[in-house]
Amino acid sequence: MLAEREVQRSRQSSRSNRGRLRRLFANRSGAASIEFAILAIPFMVVTFACFETFFAFTGERLLANATEVMARKVRTGEITFARGKPTDMTEKQFRQAFCAEISVMLTCTANEVERPSKLLIDLKNVKDLAQLPVDIPRSATSNDLNASNFTFAPGGPGTFNMLRAYYRWSVITDLVRPFVTNLRPAGASMPRDYLMVATATFRNENE
Repeated sequence: MLAEREVQRSRQSSRSNRGRLRRLFANRSGAASIEFAILAIPFMVVTFACFETFFAFTGERLLANATEVMARKVRTGEITFARGKPTDMTEKQFRQAFCAEISVMLTCTANEVERPSKLLIDLKNVKDLAQLPVDIPRSATSNDLNASNFTFAPGGPGTFNMLRAYYRWSVITDLVRPFVTNLRPAGASMPRDYLMVATATFRNENE
């Protein structure tokens, strides 16, 4: 009798344990919170990556539009250089005007006019169209922009000119950085900035 009672108690205990396990796995009251905790981080990363990609490409269109606006002002004589006219602009003034054109989304640093770091501008006149540069100038020692030959020398009436604008957009989201960054400054272990590029080639109007 004692042995039978022990067997019965063992069976009841086993059934009771299985019942607790079933109830545990059937309980879904905290499932939503756990699933949200698991999916929230990758979801937010993907969301931020989408937003950052959108803002980067929108900023590139803004840079292109500003380049066209400033090129048109040079082409029509609204902006001149070293001609003794009220429309003359120095390189610093030109940079300030360009920064104002892109200030809706792209910001220049506080000392950008004196020491360009984010916005780099190359404006030159050329006598032979075959000499127009077609490649982005890269540093020979790193995958960075080489601005050593950038000048500010727009020509007078009838001259051919080329305006190139480059803007360093700092990418924040790690997920999207490997796919859109194309600049790696010297000493950096990985690409950090997305280089926006805009170019306008034109011939100044005659007076």
